[in-house]
Amino acid sequence: MNVISFTEFLQFFNFPFVWYALIICVLTALCAALLGVTLVLKRFSFIGDGLSHVAFGGQAIAAVVAVAAGQAFDFNDTFIVLPVTVLAAILLLRTGGRKTKLNGDATLALISVSSLALGYLIYSFSNAGNLAGDVCTTLFGSSSILMVNATDLWICIAMSVLVILVYVLFYNKIFGVTFDETFAKATGVKTGAYNLLIAVVIAFIIVLAMNLVGSLLISALVIFPALSAMRVFKSFKLVVICSAIVSVVCSVLGVLLSIWLSTPVGSTIVAIDLLAFLAFTLAGKLRARTKSV
Repeated sequence: MNVISFTEFLQFFNFPFVWYALIICVLTALCAALLGVTLVLKRFSFIGDGLSHVAFGGQAIAAVVAVAAGQAFDFNDTFIVLPVTVLAAILLLRTGGRKTKLNGDATLALISVSSLALGYLIYSFSNAGNLAGDVCTTLFGSSSILMVNATDLWICIAMSVLVILVYVLFYNKIFGVTFDETFAKATGVKTGAYNLLIAVVIAFIIVLAMNLVGSLLISALVIFPALSAMRVFKSFKLVVICSAIVSVVCSVLGVLLSIWLSTPVGSTIVAIDLLAFLAFTLAGKLRARTKSV
């Protein structure tokens, strides 16, 4: 850990890539928090974890394509990672049903382990340069978020706007499917379609968060803020709002501290999320004790 001076820290804000990183950080954290509450309540947390492993495999394929393309054109790996992750989300839901021979958890384990293994295998054959460095960056985020360009920024903005629009437009349906899927289905809601929509949106969020925290730490970015908010609030709307605030604040602090302390961005963000969770847990216990007095 190499701590820089405060003057050197302030000088970083003269570079556009730092502002790009902060904007992407805010948008990614906001999107992750919105769906994180639904994932926790529906016990879909495992899907986010499994899709993050699939995204690693997609990233490996993108690395091979980038090496093959060379400098022929401006290649962005999102255009490969996103379709692969979305297809995996659809596959997880369809093969995890009751009519299939594989249970949901078995399918998840199969896809997750296979994606990690094949991803690393593809990286090893890609001749993409620093194998250990590339894999570490993809798995744990490293400092890749501080190397984004304007194209990455606009792709992130477009995907974030799409995720937020879907969440706002279908908020009532998502709320119904989250709390009582059986009742929602009885009232005419196409629960299967909305579960599929949730899974696809999760895939978008996974791809958004890869550069921020890495594929292995994405679940923390999605789940921790929701769990923290649930320690204090019980209302769905209040939990979503609190989760969004906690997620954005922790992510921004993580990026800033990683610059100041020269630490990996993803690990720093998750560490702050963990501290926030512990603080909210303590606050929740104090609040419950105060009410009981």
